[in-house]
Amino acid sequence: MKNKPFYFSLFVGSCLIITVLLIIQQYQSAFENSKVYASTNLPTSSIKLPGKEITEKITVGAIGDVLIHDWIYNDAKRGNSYDFHPIFQNVKGMLQKPALVTANQESILGGKALGISGYPEFNSPQEVADAVMDSGVDIVSTANNHSYDKGERGIQSQSNYLDKIGLKHVGSFTSEKDRNTLRVIESHGIKVAFLAYTFGTNGIRIPANKSYLVNIINKDLMKKEISRARLDADVVIMSIHWGKEYERYPSAAQKELAHFLANEGVDIIFGSHPHVLQPMEWITARDGRKVLAVYSLGNFLSGQVRDYKDIGGLATVDITKSTTKNGNKIQLSNPLFYPTYVTQKHFKLYKVVPLEKAASYGLSHADVKYREIQAFMKQWIH
Repeated sequence: MKNKPFYFSLFVGSCLIITVLLIIQQYQSAFENSKVYASTNLPTSSIKLPGKEITEKITVGAIGDVLIHDWIYNDAKRGNSYDFHPIFQNVKGMLQKPALVTANQESILGGKALGISGYPEFNSPQEVADAVMDSGVDIVSTANNHSYDKGERGIQSQSNYLDKIGLKHVGSFTSEKDRNTLRVIESHGIKVAFLAYTFGTNGIRIPANKSYLVNIINKDLMKKEISRARLDADVVIMSIHWGKEYERYPSAAQKELAHFLANEGVDIIFGSHPHVLQPMEWITARDGRKVLAVYSLGNFLSGQVRDYKDIGGLATVDITKSTTKNGNKIQLSNPLFYPTYVTQKHFKLYKVVPLEKAASYGLSHADVKYREIQAFMKQWIH
């Protein structure tokens, strides 16, 4: 038959189309519970050896508490709106160097409709998020003791605004489905999952039927989520709100929880809540992985002063992913810390500046303080 080749080609083509559709369906099903974002930042380095091994390397970083006291938002007020961009201007270059940066957005961003307020029940202008994002932050943790200061309305308003401007967030959620959706950011072939939990919400009770609103530390829940994250990502980062306020060293409870997280599969731990810096440390997990724990990143921006409460910084670590015919291997290396200082004049003209340059803003012996903080943060890194 003259049409035999035609029918055969039609049959083969149909089979190929069906196969492709099935593969696409399986792929979509596998990732339906993950939000996978592509990073716009370039990696710090990329080495490819065709046919043998592919090696990708990025740097990830974290800053501590963004806690907007009333004198900060009053300083940023411009008529009927707010502008926080000048506060971050001197550290913008530093924050934009890593491929990915996370921050602890401690004060809720409920906006003017809910009434702007400071301590003890915070509600910050939503314009904070615009400045944080513009400075170089890719994702914020919203799990902390102030997450529920404005109740469910505050969480909803904050989530809506962050989604609107495109700033990714994790730790407080608008629904059970939202909570079950992993936040995964892919940067040049390396997928990083971000998780976030807090010890509590300052005694403000979350309705039992809406426990999804804020991630509260619970080892069973954390274990399950870490397990899911490891299936979807190459690296798992945990932002965790823990410890005792103003304590410069981690408690035994912090260290115990850090080892639990490491053994369950977390690769990097970024801590917050003490409002002062606590050192970095390598933890060896049961499976032999090196896990980096930064026990507290302190205040990056707040109205608190003296006794190390106005010193924060950027912690970074390199992630190397090696892909061979035997699978993928992840390695962490080169943990660094870049100290920062919150400067102000009579509770006005707030700016976050590199600590090494803080002498220009009135800090006495800034160079000595810089060396002190560097040594303090890396005292357990060997």
